[in-house]
Amino acid sequence: MFVKKLGIDLGTANSVVFVQGEGIVLTEPTVVAIDVNNFTVIAVGMEAKEMIGKTPDNIVAKRPLRNGVIADSRVTEALLRYFFDKALGKSRFFKPDVVISVPAGITSVEERAVLKAANAVGARNVTLLPEPLLAALGAEMPINTSSGNMIINMGGGTTEVAVISLDGVVEYESLRVAGDAINEAIISYMRKKKGLLIGEQTAEKIKIKIGSALEVKDPREMEVRGRDVGAGMPKSIVIDSNDIAKAVEWPLRSIIKSIQAVLEKTPPELSADIMDRGMVMSGGTSLLRNLDKLFSRATGVPAHVADDPLFCVVKGTGIALDLIEEGSRKFSFNRDFRR
Repeated sequence: MFVKKLGIDLGTANSVVFVQGEGIVLTEPTVVAIDVNNFTVIAVGMEAKEMIGKTPDNIVAKRPLRNGVIADSRVTEALLRYFFDKALGKSRFFKPDVVISVPAGITSVEERAVLKAANAVGARNVTLLPEPLLAALGAEMPINTSSGNMIINMGGGTTEVAVISLDGVVEYESLRVAGDAINEAIISYMRKKKGLLIGEQTAEKIKIKIGSALEVKDPREMEVRGRDVGAGMPKSIVIDSNDIAKAVEWPLRSIIKSIQAVLEKTPPELSADIMDRGMVMSGGTSLLRNLDKLFSRATGVPAHVADDPLFCVVKGTGIALDLIEEGSRKFSFNRDFRR
């Protein structure tokens, strides 16, 4: 009864922490700023994100996760320790039980890296569950029934497309193309087509403010500042939503191919259920305007964005904590369906 239980959506771009009995207590960018001379943590989260591209040589602001998995274990430990301290306080008499989201396509080596990092910062029992399953739980889909449920969870580093039935993943595709790839496509488009060099944070702002998956009749406009490719001087230009639709065409085409691949492999009985219920989209990237229309047009299957898509996965960790404690449900973890 004294043991705290945490659910962590450990995302490439943003991480969210859920405490059982309290709800969501923390939402921070997955960024850590470090002094490379003595490896001390300068800042974590939003404060560290604001330092990206603005630091002196001795400070590095970096993301410890790439494509949904740990790229730097020591920095990830610092990040998790910060989350534990913020959520539970620095003085803890009992180690917490933790549920952490991981990509469905995680390898055993990547899986061990997450477990090692969580144990190093003071977790007692660590349960890793695949993101699409948690997203479906958080979106309140009836995944414990024998009907087919399709979820498309699009975060910063990975897109997880899965068909779920009876608390297990029937078919899935884990694609390392998502929000970050869309940002990179915008940066590349601005450089090649507009002659303007911009950074990652500017690309993110463009995507959020005027981004669209399809060209529209009345596009939104935005003034963008950067550096002229030829002259090297500061420059300002105006772009619109249709520019962004052209820029993001390639990464979205890759996601569509993964959705089509999962639909082709899905058993016919479950396919019929998916046609009735449609595909549910979650994750921050699902908020890109007209993305649901693009997916529906490409597949012929209705698509809609879940309520509160940014928090579907972390809400799923909270539900999973309760269900695991009750012992009423058992989830098929990724090693049961990894190919």
